[in-house]
Amino acid sequence: MPENYSNIFIKDIMTQDVIAVKEDDPVEHIFELFNKYHFNTYPVIDNEGKLKGIIDQDIMLEIIMFHCIPCTKHTHMAAVRSLGESAIEIMIPHPVTISPDEKLQDAADMMLKHHINRVCVVENDKLVGIISKKSIISELYKRKEVEWWSIFSCCC
Repeated sequence: MPENYSNIFIKDIMTQDVIAVKEDDPVEHIFELFNKYHFNTYPVIDNEGKLKGIIDQDIMLEIIMFHCIPCTKHTHMAAVRSLGESAIEIMIPHPVTISPDEKLQDAADMMLKHHINRVCVVENDKLVGIISKKSIISELYKRKEVEWWSIFSCCC
């Protein structure tokens, strides 16, 4: 990233009002959230706001498709998830996280390394925000102090 962007911190651009799923929320409620808000991923939190996992579109699609796919094509996780009744039973535990005090560049690097579109932002194990590739791109685009050509000349 250009030198001018090296001092942008995650806390400065992260989304703080995150729609999260409680670990005991029923699967039906989670389907409603996916339909209503159209996000790709929802963090799963406990009653204290601590991040426990994430639920993404792939998981929900696995659950929907489980009964439509011949048994020989099921993965073990698809079978287990299809029996889940609550968020904690279907979530992906131990999601990739980052601190709000980390730099924007660190979040971008992490997303590219792990092939993910967003990272949960945590402080003392509690969910405090979320940052996405889209929010990083939007922030960099908004900052006009660097010409676009310099973004491409900083690498290589």
